[in-house]
Amino acid sequence: MKLCIIVPCFNEANRLPIADYQTFIEDFPEVGVHFVNDGSTDTTLSVLDAFQTKYPTQVQVLDCKVNSGKGNAIQKAMQHALKNNSFDTFAFLDADLSTEPAECVLLATKINSKTQFVFGSRIKKIDNTIERKWFRFLVGRIIATAISGILNLSVYDTQCGCKIFTKQSAKIAFQEPFLSPWLFDVEVFFRLKKHFGTSGFKSFSLEVPLAKWKDQGDSKIKWTYGFVLWLELYTIYKKYR
Repeated sequence: MKLCIIVPCFNEANRLPIADYQTFIEDFPEVGVHFVNDGSTDTTLSVLDAFQTKYPTQVQVLDCKVNSGKGNAIQKAMQHALKNNSFDTFAFLDADLSTEPAECVLLATKINSKTQFVFGSRIKKIDNTIERKWFRFLVGRIIATAISGILNLSVYDTQCGCKIFTKQSAKIAFQEPFLSPWLFDVEVFFRLKKHFGTSGFKSFSLEVPLAKWKDQGDSKIKWTYGFVLWLELYTIYKKYR
């Protein structure tokens, strides 16, 4: 397995858990980590460049001068990573590591000839640890139910920031920019479903409950986005239905 993990960063200089990334890099020398600086206005780029200098064989930094939103930052980085023949498996994680990168590697081992798309799910069970603010959980469940309905798929959690792809599925999912900066995950599902058909998508996709997930707070999404979200969801539905 040759895994590339993409991490989108926007003004993360003061909260990027560099020590955790360093431990991960040293524990998993076979994994590449590609950070994409999405037009940050603080010193994020300097922090990332210093980290790349320390681990030049594993860490790469893609600098985007203009902020284009999380989804399109990942799309640009994915297009760049797909040109590197060193990788055959691709993933993305949130910069604050609400999902631990070691668990992303574990989920990536589930990729095989039959399973081309694996995504983490924040299902709270008796044997896992999911730390999430109750209000965000309730709002998230309302949105997730609506998304599952328009996708016509029984997906519990489309918005979890841990998804893994084969090279083929990544090329399809990230072939062009996204309509929405935050609901791009929904577009990923629509694109794969449209290309492979509903039965095909179901046969090669795997939703896996995470062992651990922690709400780190300080969300970049403003509360006013709650009004825009439904319009974006409708726009996505109209394009892909």
